[in-house]
This record gives sequence, C-alpha cells and structure tokens, in this order.
Amino acid sequence: MIANKSTVTALKQPKQVSKTPSRTEFKVIETVLKGKEIIVSTLESIEELAARGYGTKQNKTLTLTFYEALFMLSKGMIEVKQEKTRKKIDFQQLLNNYKAIDPNAWAKYLIYRDLRSRGYVAREGFGLGTDFRVYERGEYGTATAKYLIFGIQEGQPVSMENLAQTLRCAHSQKKQLVLAVLNRRGEIVYYSLSQLTLKRKQA
Repeated sequence: MIANKSTVTALKQPKQVSKTPSRTEFKVIETVLKGKEIIVSTLESIEELAARGYGTKQNKTLTLTFYEALFMLSKGMIEVKQEKTRKKIDFQQLLNNYKAIDPNAWAKYLIYRDLRSRGYVAREGFGLGTDFRVYERGEYGTATAKYLIFGIQEGQPVSMENLAQTLRCAHSQKKQLVLAVLNRRGEIVYYSLSQLTLKRKQA
C-alpha cells in the first residue's frame, strides 16, 4: 500500500501560556508506585488533580499514567515513593520503569510534556494508534476532546493502513487528527491531517 494523496497543514503555534506556579505556591503531593501504577491517595489531592485533567479516579484513589507522573515530577508537583520501601524515586528511575513496559516511553513523555507546556489538557488516547486525546484550552470538563494525537518518531516506519484507519476513526468521532512528529533532537512539530487516500500498488 502506498500513499496516493494527503493533505497536511501545520497547526498554528499557540499563544504563550503562563508558567507552572513555583514550588512555594502549592503543596508537593505524595504518590506511591504500585507495580505499573502511580497512586494518589489523599482526597484533597485527588480532587485537585482530577479537576486539572490528571489521572483516573478509581476506588477512592487517583491513578496517574507514567507520562503524567514524569511531567509532574519534573515540575516539582509530586514526589514518588516505592510502595514497600517508601524510598523516593527520582525522574530517571521512574522513566526506567516506564521504558520497561513501553518501548516508546520517552517519545510519549516528550509529546505529553510539550502539549501540557502549551496549555492543553492531554488524556490517554482511544487506541488505533492515537497516543492522546487533547482538549482545547479552557474546555476540559465542559467539552469533549477536540484533537486526537498520533505520535511519529523520525526514522521509524509508519503503517499507512493504520494511519488511514485512525483518520477514519477520528472523522467518525468528529475529531481532528494531529500528527506529532518527533525529530532526533527531541523537537516536535504538529501537522493536521485532513485527508489520506490509499491506493493498492500494482504488481
């Protein structure tokens, strides 16, 4: 299968967003690494983080994804401890845990960090190759996600059939598919994909 026609336009650069508050302006939240999950247990912290688009509530706790926890740890918003030893886990140790279960861990974290730094709320994707669903600024909690993010790393092959299927899924949900292209320098460029036609290659 080869790409026959595609329409790709760069997304507009968003306006500058306010910086994350300094550590003196909020309380550092304690979290615990339990297997493949990072858990928040205090009710106040659960409500605060959930309202800001972090984590998933379950059984009176909040479960953070690894990329959420890495972002928050890098900002000094949380500290992460081992469940049994209660020893603190630093950024690199947490990243190594993430890499052990996802070979694309670093790329996903970089894309997530970039989206959050631009002022967007990014949540887990819907599958079919989408890494994140993204809400327009100021609309989290009041509207559905506007964008689906499909991460691509420079130099790695992409299945055009999977991409076409993902695009059809995005259209059926009335969402905009955005390609997040990560180059070897760790820089990310976003492209809005509106049309992709596949044509079977003749033998």
